[in-house]
Amino acid sequence: MANTKVDAIIVGSGAGGGVVAKELAVAGLSVVLFERGGWARYSEHRDDELTAQRSFPLHCYFGPDNERYRRVAVDHDGNERIVLPNDWAYHNNAACVGSGTVCYGGMAWRFMEEDFKMKTVYGSVEGSTLDDWPISYHDLEPYYEKAEWEIGVAGNDSLNPFAPPRKRPHPMPAFEHNKEGRILENAAREIGYHPFSIPMLRNSIPYGDRPECIHVRNCVGFVCPVGAKNGTHNTVIPTAIRSGNCELRTDCQVTEILINDRGRVTGVSYFDQNDQKKEQHARIVILAASATETPRLMLNSASRFFPDGIGNRNDWVGRNLQGHAYCGADGLFDKDIYDDVGPGASVAVSDFAHNNPGVIGGAVLCNEFIRLPYAFTGAHPPNTPSWGKEHKKNQRTYFHRTASLRGPVQEMPNFESRVEVSQNVRDHWGVPVAKISGFKLDEDIRTAHFIADKAEKWMEAAGAVKIWRNIPDTGVSGSQHQSGTCRMGNDPKTSVTDKYGRVHDIDNLFIADGSLHVTNGAFNPVLTIMALGYWVSDYIIKEWEHGNRFGG
Repeated sequence: MANTKVDAIIVGSGAGGGVVAKELAVAGLSVVLFERGGWARYSEHRDDELTAQRSFPLHCYFGPDNERYRRVAVDHDGNERIVLPNDWAYHNNAACVGSGTVCYGGMAWRFMEEDFKMKTVYGSVEGSTLDDWPISYHDLEPYYEKAEWEIGVAGNDSLNPFAPPRKRPHPMPAFEHNKEGRILENAAREIGYHPFSIPMLRNSIPYGDRPECIHVRNCVGFVCPVGAKNGTHNTVIPTAIRSGNCELRTDCQVTEILINDRGRVTGVSYFDQNDQKKEQHARIVILAASATETPRLMLNSASRFFPDGIGNRNDWVGRNLQGHAYCGADGLFDKDIYDDVGPGASVAVSDFAHNNPGVIGGAVLCNEFIRLPYAFTGAHPPNTPSWGKEHKKNQRTYFHRTASLRGPVQEMPNFESRVEVSQNVRDHWGVPVAKISGFKLDEDIRTAHFIADKAEKWMEAAGAVKIWRNIPDTGVSGSQHQSGTCRMGNDPKTSVTDKYGRVHDIDNLFIADGSLHVTNGAFNPVLTIMALGYWVSDYIIKEWEHGNRFGG
């Protein structure tokens, strides 16, 4: 039976797609929300670190799976190799209802005002496509607020003098620090930093008919056992479904955007849960499949109007792939600083996100989430054994005496860090896979050294007896914070969409994920992706209410 035409198709149910589904459905539009995975449940995964989103040496419970998915990774010398989702070079995002919002740590940062006008603040950067966003922080501020209150954020900006202006406080009080957090907070104040509690997409009190956080250590990379971690899967998507206007189709792989003989989008082609190829037609299509899968889908949707991929008339689709150049310092203490109160990350300083002499941009600095035993092996001091009796002794000793500080350095976008589609490798459904290549600029590494210096100073003040720094390599970055591959802008020659996320030259194709980011901020980007979901939705709904049915 043929699918009935609907008002809107949304591809991807993560931070952006879930928000758009709820907004459009509640506004009365008929919606089909496609998700390539299924529902992730704690009862099926529990605390298995070997399949957690941050570790997965075997496979990732949240998907995508190693059996059907693959990509091509390109190294510095241009050598290509096939990588599976449990390889870090895959640059994986979860494949389940809610996507990464099911298993993330939930840091809920607003970008700062400077993050939206990086070129104005810092000027041109050699080798970079650095530019200003076509919208400002103040344009997006109401949508940040809506995300915080509808999804649910615990926080308090009063102790952060660098926080961007807001009109309304967070809906829940900030989390208190555990033992490690208190030690780091006091040390930060001693050296003139300005510590505060990290804003979190977790319930510090009961909120939205969901309980408060129970502070387990296995948080980031896992499903929350009580549902206190807030994502699109347990907030906006259920609301969309309850409206009666949204149909969620799980285990469906969208493979092509359909276009008619007038150059307008008419729907998508997909494989359902039985691997049957089908079509779904709609008046509007919104892509929210991630900053790697959205450009892959566009590049695989070539036509006589767009022979190099839909929306790719000026060769910007897939370009400017960014993540974060993570850096920082680890410290070993001569006493126990661990009290088993999770999830661990609670204290931050924003002193070095901007206005740093000699470098471009910067990063927020935060203490790390509790690392379970497998991941913790990467937190040992350099040159310590990774196996055997001495390794086991170190695991037992260091686990209670080690702290980590990390900063997501804002990378400078560059044209050669990119997502392409492979000419030789295909996935389970016969579709060309994503090919990922690129590099970090010297400026990113210079900034990483600067931030690591600040982390080392903080760790010294906290009393660490041994400190070692963490500096990223120069390879392409695009894992859980991937962004930038379909940037928004006013000039079609140097961007993929307009400021409302609408693809240039196609008035009924929109994007609502991290692909839109012109720059990726000095913070975890998920709250900005959610805010952009509300921003894009607001434009579509206003047009719809004024009679614009996008040609359908």
